[in-house]
Amino acid sequence: MTADDTFGRLDDDFPAYTMGRAAEMLGTTQGFLRAIGEARLITPLRSAGGHRRYSRYQLRIAARARELVDQGTPVEAACRIVILEDQLEEAQRLNAEYRRAAGPANPAAAA
Repeated sequence: MTADDTFGRLDDDFPAYTMGRAAEMLGTTQGFLRAIGEARLITPLRSAGGHRRYSRYQLRIAARARELVDQGTPVEAACRIVILEDQLEEAQRLNAEYRRAAGPANPAAAA
């Protein structure tokens, strides 16, 4: 990972967006953001004044949930689907890392 990658990831996790701005960017309502928060899909950080703040990563997750809701999926089900998709992606990433670390299973048998 390069320094540029590190700073890019930090930006993704930085809670830079207010609830109003996040809703505007997603083309949704603040109520939708509250609903996915109540469903524990995302947990916005709070400013010193108690206002919700969202990161770019959280907005990507919220956008995926919104896609599912727009297709007719109930909010709670959409949140569960997004959580499972995220878990699957992480498991696949870890599996690929383990395979790379293990190298060829049996180089003599391949010859």
